[in-house]
Amino acid sequence: MAAGQLFRSFGMDSVADDPPMTEEELAAYQRAGRAWVATGPSGAAIAYILVDVLGVWAHIEQVTVDPDQGRRGIGSTLIAHVERWAAGRKLRGLSLTTFSGVPWNAPYYERLGFTHLPDTEWSSGQRAVVRREKQHGLDTWPRTVMVREIKPYDPDNPG
Repeated sequence: MAAGQLFRSFGMDSVADDPPMTEEELAAYQRAGRAWVATGPSGAAIAYILVDVLGVWAHIEQVTVDPDQGRRGIGSTLIAHVERWAAGRKLRGLSLTTFSGVPWNAPYYERLGFTHLPDTEWSSGQRAVVRREKQHGLDTWPRTVMVREIKPYDPDNPG
């Protein structure tokens, strides 16, 4: 998707140039039931979210919204869906890693109620994600682990 191109305005060309996931990688998320897609009126994909389970956390591996569809609540709607999914599985909450200084990254997630998790509190799964991202060169820019705890799922009030 074109969403990666936004990183160019922050001098993050290598992030913008990073190839998208392969069809096989995306299909693995789909088969596992951990991929959701938002479509526009034509039926074309305009956003998607991919989730891993890291112990007690539903870890948002990626959430991407087409820039032409941005600022319409599509990303937050996908995140809310994942939160309901995670609550139904009795997970503690949502986690993600993101760039600290990019406005549509950490500050956006803060507005959605995510908080920065100190590295002393990272789970082994979160540490593994950070290591993988470092090997991929993403630590060239400041990164953070963020979490948002969720209320336990109540099937009588799925609200």
